[in-house]
Amino acid sequence: MKKVISVCLIGIMVLSMLAGCGQDTEEGQSGEKVELIIESWRADDLTVWEDKILPVYEEEHPNVDITFNGVVNTEYGTTLTTKLKAGTAGDIIMVEPYDYRTSLYQEGYLAKLNDIEGLNINEDLYEEFAISAWSTDEGDIFGVPLAACTHGFIYNKTAFEELGLEVPETTDEFLKLCEEIKGTDYIPIAFGTGDDYVNSVYGFSLVAPNFVKGEEGRQGLIHGTKKFTDPEFIEAWEFLDAWKPYLPDGYEGISYADMQNLFISQQALIFPAGSWDVSVFNNMSDGSFEMGAFQVPVPEEGASRYVCNHPDMGLALNDASEHRDEAIEFLKWTTTEEFAKLWNQEIPGFFTLSKHEVELEDPLALEMFSWTEEAESTPRIAYQYLSRGEFNTDAEIIRMTGLMFAGEMTPQEVAEEMQKGLESSYTPIEE
Repeated sequence: MKKVISVCLIGIMVLSMLAGCGQDTEEGQSGEKVELIIESWRADDLTVWEDKILPVYEEEHPNVDITFNGVVNTEYGTTLTTKLKAGTAGDIIMVEPYDYRTSLYQEGYLAKLNDIEGLNINEDLYEEFAISAWSTDEGDIFGVPLAACTHGFIYNKTAFEELGLEVPETTDEFLKLCEEIKGTDYIPIAFGTGDDYVNSVYGFSLVAPNFVKGEEGRQGLIHGTKKFTDPEFIEAWEFLDAWKPYLPDGYEGISYADMQNLFISQQALIFPAGSWDVSVFNNMSDGSFEMGAFQVPVPEEGASRYVCNHPDMGLALNDASEHRDEAIEFLKWTTTEEFAKLWNQEIPGFFTLSKHEVELEDPLALEMFSWTEEAESTPRIAYQYLSRGEFNTDAEIIRMTGLMFAGEMTPQEVAEEMQKGLESSYTPIEE
């Protein structure tokens, strides 16, 4: 009898041990860290994400490791599309606004995010323009608004003071300033068309708002009450065309990186900029000169000011992600005050789109952000609706403005061809 009991006890112990092992294994699996991958075109921000932003989240969420995969912006679209089709894209996708990435949602690559708390204009966490930048016409939200940026000019404040130069208020004063700089050893404007997107982002999209009166002009094109051949649009291209005598020699082959180097090495004094350049220049600068910023000059003294204040970054969820819950949890964190404060501190020049009150410490970023309070805001002209047809309006602005800078088209010809192309494939939206 004792022998039988002993055998039973041994059996129970073995089963308990096996059960215990099974339990440890199960706990080990559930306790394994989940790796999330963020896809982004902001390779310049890699160090900030890795050293400043992600460690804060990972400390609060020890079960998650996040990798920031930043690629060169000019390669991002092709790389992202290839990865999504191959099923190798990361869990969280940085996406451009409006129609730029809407097709990825419509094709089923990005998840619907309407259920994420805060992504509703009635919840008073985001302005309508921020939500709409990553929404379909039907109201499906496919991106959490992350950051906006402003457009203007960054200049060498030290050299300006040494030469007795003043910040211009009007376009005539701007061109006169460039003429004065041209008479020195400096290049007036650090600008080149070697990277074609510069023609729009640092060219037409930068200067057009003051000429076309911001939303009046953009909405006019959308609803068919304005045309590219209207005088104000032509005047915007004429102002850009007037830059040519003040650009570096061989500007047709000068890339965006070359532009940056011309400015930071103090060869050129004025840099047509997006506020995102603030953090880039802060990293590149050796402190040998002080930088300042000024708004795009107005066509005439006393005219109202408009600023290109563009909702630039959103974060989407890869619909094929194997870690949806963890990815959604991270997306929710980006809507918090903690994230807003961290973001604005670590990446000055990209301004969080949530309404949390945060202070900007960087003086240059603060100056460029202040323009949104002084001037009427408008996003880049062709990002919403206008580029949906066979005639890609944004791409054609880039191409034809480049031809103008190359001397192959006049501003009038650019305007006429732009309007002809727009009418060929775009049906205005009824108001």
